[in-house]
Amino acid sequence: MKIAIGSDHAGFRYKQAIIQHLREGGHEVKDFGTHSDEAVDYPKFIRPVAEAVAAGTYERGIVLGGSGNGEAITANRVKGVRCGLCWNLESARLTRLHNDANVLSLGERMMDQETALKIVDVFLTTAFEGGRHLARIHQIDE
Repeated sequence: MKIAIGSDHAGFRYKQAIIQHLREGGHEVKDFGTHSDEAVDYPKFIRPVAEAVAAGTYERGIVLGGSGNGEAITANRVKGVRCGLCWNLESARLTRLHNDANVLSLGERMMDQETALKIVDVFLTTAFEGGRHLARIHQIDE
């Protein structure tokens, strides 16, 4: 799968671990930055991820920050993006199953690294259920 990823300084450490994990799993990953833990403004790195997913250049996106909230808000401002802020395996499963989320937002300060990697795996392997949820997705996009 082709995956776009970006973070601010507060999500940088987990971003690096996720990139390695994804590449080891055979995924093609594009890192949109940041490239260090020096303080930055997150929209500069999150919006390009969301735009790449919305354009269809990448199948999924992952954005990270301290809490993941600002990153999710930024990504969701891009038409065609459905970014889910996830904090455990069930939230990751449901954001795909019911919401067909195409971008995942994670907060590095909200969980340990092992949990973050497991959330990424659930996000990437869970299919959209469709059915009654499809009408809701259309309503969101209207």
